[in-house]
Parts: sequence; structure tokens; C-alpha cells
Amino acid sequence: MNLDINGTQLTVADHGDGFPILLLHGGGGPQTVATWGEELAETRGLRVIVPTHPGFAGTPRPTELRTIGQLAELYVRLLDALDATNVLVVGNSIGGWITAEMAILASPRVRGYVIVNGTGVESPGNPVADFFSLTPDEIARYSYANPVRFGLDPTKLAPAARQMMTQNRATLEIYGGTTMTDPTLGTRLATVSTPTLVVWGEADRIAPRAIGDAFVDSIPGADFELMRDAGHLPQIEQPTALADIVERFGLRVR
Repeated sequence: MNLDINGTQLTVADHGDGFPILLLHGGGGPQTVATWGEELAETRGLRVIVPTHPGFAGTPRPTELRTIGQLAELYVRLLDALDATNVLVVGNSIGGWITAEMAILASPRVRGYVIVNGTGVESPGNPVADFFSLTPDEIARYSYANPVRFGLDPTKLAPAARQMMTQNRATLEIYGGTTMTDPTLGTRLATVSTPTLVVWGEADRIAPRAIGDAFVDSIPGADFELMRDAGHLPQIEQPTALADIVERFGLRVR
């Protein structure tokens, strides 16, 4: 469905019923969480709300919408527009960064936050990989525990799909900058009081484990779970295991 949120046109997929999850995708676009979101709704009896960040997947982006913080504010307003309550926010990669910014905003509609291999927070000596300088083969090797199985060869895609990937990368750089971090985020996370879980695929070379530790150190009371045989996109490599982790956390904070 398409919604107008204070003048911003937002494309939103809404699956299932039950306790709601707001699922936020990373720089690869909504397709990186789409299948997992549908499976959560079908197999776990959840309502899964999946917005497309404006500018990704060919959607329009207002020129003034340029930061992760603005996306967080947009999604707080989305929850208001949907009158969704008792929401669990789950975000991967820059979606994890948006999740962290939403945690700072402290919407009363949210009961918990799950940051999955997020970017945004700084860890001295452990930068996020320079994504924009990586070749497709390097992106696969940095992103997956099993790049041969899960890596994507852009040369085998249709021209329209390759063009979409290029547009997604350009939009990602607008929102996240070249470093994919905000030096103020760690300090600002000290105000978070809503239960938060940080989940990390241990094979991630896009955002190394130390960044996950930095999230935990910055968020009061945050929990941490390390996932074996997964990299930057656990929802693709280990969808059932990640669903189990999210479901356990959701039941604990319900």
C-alpha cells in the first residue's frame, strides 16, 4: 500500500495479524527482508509491516529527506498513522541504524528494538567497510558466511534490476554518507530505556563484531546474541534461527 505520511509518499507492505513488527531493510533494498518478513507473518502469527525507505526500489524521495534520523522520525509517524501499538522494531544494516535512532525517540507505541548487524555507531579502529569501493564479488565475500551460495552476480540480472541496484547505492550514500556512521550516535544512545537486543552474524565483514559490541556498550541494559554461520544479512542466511531469536525477545518484552 501507499501512504502519505506528512507529505512523504511511503510504500508499505503489511502482512499477517497478531503482534506487530516494524521491519526495516538495509542498503540492499526491501528485497533483503521481504521473504523473511512474509515468513514471519505466515509461520509465527505476527503482523509484519515493511516500509521501503524513500528512494529505494524506485520509490520517490523528497529532496529534504536525507538523513537516518529523518527516516526514524518518519517511521514513528508511520506507527501513529497505522495506530499500531506494542510494536517490536527490527532493523538490519542501515535499518538497524534507523532502529537505534527510533529507540532514542522513544515512541510509546514500541515495546522493544532489535538491531541486526546495524551500522551507525562508531567503534574506534573498527570501521564499517568502504561499501562503495567494493566490487560485487567483494560485497558477497564481506556480507556472507557462505558467499558462494548467497552472493549475487549482477551480470546475470536484467538491465532494469542492475539499474535499480545502482539507484539503491546512490540513495544509500545520501542517507548514510560514505562512512555509514554518526559520531554522535553512541553518546545519544545513553538515553534509551526501552528493551533492546543486538544480534550479530559473526562472519560479517561489512560491519564487524566490534560495532555490535559498541551498540551494547552504548545502550543501557542491551542484550547481545551472536549468530553462527551468518554474516551481515542473517535473515537471508539463517532465517529460522533469527526468527527464533526475535520471537523469544518479543515474548520477553511483551
